[in-house]
Amino acid sequence: MATQPEKKAPPQSMDTFLKGVWEENPVFVQLLGMCPVLAVTNSVTNAFVMGMATTFVLVMSNLLVSSLRRLIPKQVRIATYILIIATFVTVADYTIQAVSLEVHKSLGAFISLIVVNCMILGRAEAFASKNTVGKSVLDALGMGTGFTFAVLCLGVVRELLGNGTLAGIQVMGDSFEPWIIMILPGGAFFVLGGWLLLFNWLKERRTAREKISEFA
Repeated sequence: MATQPEKKAPPQSMDTFLKGVWEENPVFVQLLGMCPVLAVTNSVTNAFVMGMATTFVLVMSNLLVSSLRRLIPKQVRIATYILIIATFVTVADYTIQAVSLEVHKSLGAFISLIVVNCMILGRAEAFASKNTVGKSVLDALGMGTGFTFAVLCLGVVRELLGNGTLAGIQVMGDSFEPWIIMILPGGAFFVLGGWLLLFNWLKERRTAREKISEFA
């Protein structure tokens, strides 16, 4: 009896990357990592640095977890993942401190709190521990890009309305009256709610278009 040829695995595509940017955006869809999203997005600079630090930790931890997935005992896998993540968080922490002490002070303890970010630990457990190094890095890059995009969305609106500036550069005229609430913790909830409303509306509109195209 002739044996059927083995099915080849589908080639890696940009879908792994793009799903973290849009379809499975960690902030606007999964609502993960809300602590830094609400706390450090009072300026574009802080948001960008936090996004880059989180992306770096995501990529490096996914890469290492995927590389060692067959060697890490199941009984200690979570503790091992946390140790790996904490190592790269320390690298990011000292790098930010060396590059800009002012930004490091602005971000404060939220850099160290990347260690307990459920998004990073979740990708290590749910994806990197079960997939190849290439796919794990693409997944991390997508999730990191999606996270950075989300915090920048909040940072741009909050700094622009709260200070009249973007990345410290004056944008609004002298007659502009800053909305002080936007740079306060309460403003983060208002801006996040607005972006979630817009993101969900765009998602529903896209789904409706796809259904119409199916029946056309």
